[in-house]
Amino acid sequence: MRRSLAVLFAVLACAAGAAAQQDWIRTGTGLGVERVRLAAADFKATTPEAPTPDLLKAFNETLFYDLENAGIFDMVSKSFYPLQVPGTPQEMNLGAWSNPPPNASMVAFGNLGGAAGQVSVQGWLYDVKNAQSPQVLGKQYREAATADNARLIAHRFANEIIFRLGGGIQGIAESRIFFISDRSGHKEVWEMDYDGANQKQVTHLGSISLSPRISPDGSRVAFSSFAKGGVDILVWSLELNRLVTFPRFGGTNASPAWSPDGSKLALSSSRTGDPEIYVADAETGANMKRLTNYRGTDISPCFNPKSGAQIAFVSGRTGLPQIYLMDADGANLQRMTDGGYAVSPAWSPNGQFLLFAWFRRYGPGEPGAQDIYIMDVASKQWVQLTSATGRNDSPSWSPDGRHIVFQSNRSGSDQIWTMLADGTQVRQLTTQGRNTMPNWSFK
Repeated sequence: MRRSLAVLFAVLACAAGAAAQQDWIRTGTGLGVERVRLAAADFKATTPEAPTPDLLKAFNETLFYDLENAGIFDMVSKSFYPLQVPGTPQEMNLGAWSNPPPNASMVAFGNLGGAAGQVSVQGWLYDVKNAQSPQVLGKQYREAATADNARLIAHRFANEIIFRLGGGIQGIAESRIFFISDRSGHKEVWEMDYDGANQKQVTHLGSISLSPRISPDGSRVAFSSFAKGGVDILVWSLELNRLVTFPRFGGTNASPAWSPDGSKLALSSSRTGDPEIYVADAETGANMKRLTNYRGTDISPCFNPKSGAQIAFVSGRTGLPQIYLMDADGANLQRMTDGGYAVSPAWSPNGQFLLFAWFRRYGPGEPGAQDIYIMDVASKQWVQLTSATGRNDSPSWSPDGRHIVFQSNRSGSDQIWTMLADGTQVRQLTTQGRNTMPNWSFK
């Protein structure tokens, strides 16, 4: 029977003390405070000829998506907008935006022009209910005139707004998601923007790659691969666009995970016969240290990203896979789940919560599905985030702690999806081939 949670907690590091009598988890910094009612007016063109219309379309669509997807705003429907949209502060009519029907508190607006191979953007954020001093933000951007750069500028402007109005938490609009896709005929590592745009293949090994994990500085991806005969840990440099040297340990080596400072890799290795959890230097693979020593498969380690002092992992030592915690030196073992089939642990950025995939009622004849759950580590209380939507697995947190990426076959095949950390606002990011094991970049 599902537990009744009596905690309401923010998924953000700074939202402590938010306990309330609700059976749910909420995101955002405004617990107990009304969401900011935000309007994002389409930016106006300063030059009518090409390429401005195409750049403007890419910019406006990206900006609105980023702000709507942030999970912290009450976005004003564009159908409520005034007929006259401002492109400069001189064109802003505060009353037209602050009064019904838009009844906005904040308005983002500006202009965009494309000329001489450059796209230039001026953007403002106004507190339209503050007639004395309405300007909250004013920014200018200039890049080469491409649609990708128009999207990039929109991401940066959205991040500025989210940072100013979202409690000083950096936005995720420039973050990336790494995943496994078989669309090229082999299981390779791919990457994409956080919103699913710019999907591109990273590795070209012609084999089977699994469990990609981006390093904290975003320069390398560690993953397990069949490319060299066995199952080994490989490291791909995104700066050099090739594999970099990492030793073969013997046995089956899988599920690498970076320490918060990027100096260590935790992994599962059967080099001595039974799959156990080890840590090694991330740069050289040296100084390998064994952390577990039990019969049964130990796999899927992940460091607490806040402290680096704990490691969550999966173990089959008592039968079906369960989630465990231990200190980073292997001490103080704790079992976190109490039955079923639990896999794929992932820490929240603030180090207080775990995501994982769980078959609660597992076995022949038992009903139920594999769903994503979130657990408060200190109390071991948990909430189910997905339900009645097929097989869901491999959750990973966004760097702001407000979003979750995961794989699901709810659309008929394994694809990558995102949702807010309260289980709402579910969106599909991939459609081609089968796409699994997403991992969100640290920033």
